[in-house]
Order: sequence, then structure tokens, then C-alpha cells
Amino acid sequence: MNALKKYLEGIRPHFEEGGKLHAFHSLYDGFDTFLFVPNKTSKSGVSIHDAIDSKRIMSFVVIAVIPALLFGMYNVGYQNALAAGKLAETGFFALFFYGFLAVLPKILVSYIVGLGIEFAWAQWKKEEIQEGYLVSGILIPLIIPVNTPLWMLALAVAFSVILVKEIFGGTGMNIFNVAIAARMFLFFSYPSHMTGEKVWVAQDSILGLGYSLPDTFTAATPLGEIAVNHVPAASLADMIFGFIPGSIGETSVIAIALGAVLLLWTGIASWRIMLSVFVGGIAMSLIFTATDSTPIAWYEHIVLGGFCFGAVFMATDPVTSARTQIGMWIYGFFIGALAIIVRVMNPGYPEGMMLAIFFGNMIAPLIDYCVVESNISKRAKRAANK
Repeated sequence: MNALKKYLEGIRPHFEEGGKLHAFHSLYDGFDTFLFVPNKTSKSGVSIHDAIDSKRIMSFVVIAVIPALLFGMYNVGYQNALAAGKLAETGFFALFFYGFLAVLPKILVSYIVGLGIEFAWAQWKKEEIQEGYLVSGILIPLIIPVNTPLWMLALAVAFSVILVKEIFGGTGMNIFNVAIAARMFLFFSYPSHMTGEKVWVAQDSILGLGYSLPDTFTAATPLGEIAVNHVPAASLADMIFGFIPGSIGETSVIAIALGAVLLLWTGIASWRIMLSVFVGGIAMSLIFTATDSTPIAWYEHIVLGGFCFGAVFMATDPVTSARTQIGMWIYGFFIGALAIIVRVMNPGYPEGMMLAIFFGNMIAPLIDYCVVESNISKRAKRAANK
């Protein structure tokens, strides 16, 4: 690494003002920063909370999401073989590599489009390349169905990076979570590709791996079954381990829990937000269960769909979440409760977590403002009474 650093320092003059490669200064700065410099990209703006070591945060979040990514790849192959009736005769590695080949193009498209836009934007603005998309680039493929066309994914990435991130000033200044915005764009622009019974199981063989399924094949997620008031066919164990149809990285509670442990241990994610999301979800699930408004138990609502994934990796986004301690409790509870409300009361939108986080991002500044104003008012009253 020392030799690489010396080499980069040696060619630096070519990328500086007056150098023959100055047009590519953003690319050089981004590569150098990613390898050696803990770049603090939060600068100024109305939605800035603090200046944070963005590379440290992004690196830990990417590591934390790897268990969900790896299991998601395996589950893609598992669901394909299960649908074909060939599960018993298909080995572990065949299942995994089929899923790997199905998911890899989505990850590549996400990063190529997202980082390409960030590079072009940095060149246009004459700024350094920012690192915030390192996390969004891996999260976006994990919260979409496996059959999502690549061109749709590219459009969603372009929309979220440009209109949700860059126009607000870049990393640390966005109001909404970039990955959530991409998922919302896909759902409302192409709903038939984001929900239903044809989008969750890969139906084509890839390079001789996997099985081709008939065009008439369908497979509903447990949440899809709940939306029509049916009890899911999947067992609780399958829900927890993740052997069910669903978005690529959202099915395994165990894999998500491994990531949660790392984020909490490193202090990257707020335990207050994470815990309050589950408290809000459990409380609302208990209410609906007690009133016979849902065909499943309260704990099944928590382990199904994107609830756990959203609570761990999305709601805890340090840029778009509440920052005051009391605000974190309110913000998290609101997201958990709203997610279950949307699921139960709106059959047309069986997965409510992403929408709940989007609205949570929207009101997070208001929550913090009210908490701060309340504290100021209380202190003013105490001072007046002395």
C-alpha cells in the first residue's frame, strides 16, 4: 500500500491545475480518498447534522449488509429450484451460483449508473467524488424483486441520485434516503414489476444453472397472501430463516440480525431508532391482532417483508433520521407503526415499510424542531422561575 500511495503522490501533479490530466481530477481525488483518506464530506446546509467520517460509516454498513446479500443470492436459487420441483436434487453451490449470476448484474448496473452520475456531477461542479453512494449502490438491488428489468433499475438509480441526492448538495445533505427513493420510484412508476405473483422468483436458467419455469408460473409472497386475507403457507421457521419469496435481501431475519449487531457494536446505527421501530411495529400489530384485522400473529408481521431490513439498514440512516434522543424514539415508533398500518389497511400496498420510512424522513426535521423548541421552552420557564 505504501508503494501505491507513493505512486499516486507522484502522478498527482498531472491532475492538479495546469496538469495535462486536470480534466480527470475528480476521478483521481475520489480514488485517492477512497484508499487513504477518511474524507469528511458533510460541509454546510440546512439538512446537515454534523461532519462525519463518511468512509468509515459507508464501509461498515457495506460489511454489515453482506450476510443479507449472500443469503439473498442463495435464496434466489432456492426459490427457482423449489418452483421447478428440483430442490432435492440441486446442490448448495448450484443454488448459490445461480442466485449470484442473477443478482450480480443488478449490483453492477446500480454502481455503474450511480457512480457514473456522481463522477459526471463532480466533474461538472469541479468537486471531489463523494462516497455516499457506496451504501446506496448495494442497498438498492437488495430491496427490489429479482425479476426487475435492468433498464428499470438504471432509471430508478438515476432518478434517486440526481433528484434526491445531488440537487440537495450531495452526501450528507439529502433529505430522503436514496435507496428508499429508488424503490418508491420503481413502485409508483412500474407497479406491475414491483408487486404481484410473477416478480419474486427467477424463471430462466442462467449459463446452464437453474431451471426455466413456464410463463404461467406465479408465486405470491406471504405479505401478498395476507393482503387477500389468506394465512401464509410458509412456516414461521421459513419466515425467520428467509426461505420465502421476497425482495433479494429482505427475507432472512437471521442474516439481517448479524448486520444489526455489527452496526450497533460500531455505533454506526442508533439503538434508539432501531428499537423504537420494532416497538412501534409490535404495538400496532398487537392492536390489529386483537381486533381480528389481520390473519397472522403480531410476531409474523415483524419477521415478514422488509420490516427488519428497513429497521436495521434504512430507518437508521444518520443523514435522514431524527437526531435528538427523544426525536429518535418518536421517529422510530412512527415508522414501525405506520408500516403495519399500511400493510393491514391498504391491500393494494402489502409492503408498507419503505413508504413508512419515506414519510419518516419527511417529518424527521419537524420532530427534531419540536423537541428542541420544547426543551428551549422548558429551560426558559425554569430560568424565569428562579
